[in-house]
Amino acid sequence: MRDVLVVLFDEVQSLDVSGPIEVFAHAPDAYEVRTASLGGGTVRTTSGLRITPDEDLARTRPRDLLLVPGGPGARGDNPELVAWLRGNAGRAARLASVCTGAFLLAEAGLLTGRRVTTHWEFCATLAARYPDINVDPEPIFVRDGNVATSAGVTAGIDLALALVEEDLSRDAALRIGRMLVVFLRRPGNQAQFSAQLAAQVAQRAPLRDVQQWIAENPGADLSVESLAGRASLSPRQFARAFAAEVGIPPGRYVDRVRLESARRRLEDTADGVEETARACGYGTPEAMRRAFVRLLGQSPAEYRRRFRPAEQN
Repeated sequence: MRDVLVVLFDEVQSLDVSGPIEVFAHAPDAYEVRTASLGGGTVRTTSGLRITPDEDLARTRPRDLLLVPGGPGARGDNPELVAWLRGNAGRAARLASVCTGAFLLAEAGLLTGRRVTTHWEFCATLAARYPDINVDPEPIFVRDGNVATSAGVTAGIDLALALVEEDLSRDAALRIGRMLVVFLRRPGNQAQFSAQLAAQVAQRAPLRDVQQWIAENPGADLSVESLAGRASLSPRQFARAFAAEVGIPPGRYVDRVRLESARRRLEDTADGVEETARACGYGTPEAMRRAFVRLLGQSPAEYRRRFRPAEQN
């Protein structure tokens, strides 16, 4: 049984706590999860939910995994908790934070010289406040030695699933993901946003309709000329308006959507690489391979082997 100690404090984000705990709870024979707060008192989360911890943090010690969630309480003045982390985190074999829990670890001097991430909204603040750490705003989680940090809220589930994969197996992690109805188990180097979330939603209805069309038809002709026709604009007008309202040029947006569509097909279907490339608009498997290597750091075949359940292969 691996020991997981989750730190609690007032103004903690409830999903930062419950998300990873649910993952570990779905492997009950592998993990024993404990929660603890200073003094052992009930804490109030940002949603108003109250959580009663199992233990007094001052009287307990981490062993295998120490997990520090985020929330406004992690970014405020919390000298007692920081002192406890500074004095006790080193006892844990692994250290992890969810969302802005990285602020507590950084304040305790536990992230010095490491590559880390946090919620996209607070990456610049974390980097400015702690210049001795390397903040990467892109990934949903980062592993640096025995320290793991994740992006906001639901990314804590992805990190917990990655830890399960490390401890047990890839199939165990994917099975738990399916039980929790997680749409997919995302790799750590995936960007914090999906293609649709990373971009802005256009203000004008014709451009919004084009965004929806792209998402639903990645294998169609998505040239600027074709998309401009759907929006009843000239190609020049369309390219300018799309970039202004969405925040990125239409070609780059199409690239993101096609990559996301291909990635999901490789995870969720038995389609081959050539069939996937054709369905997602790449034209050739080599074009898709180049896109995967450039943006995900691995080929489509490697991605499928890593992120698709063995029983489906």
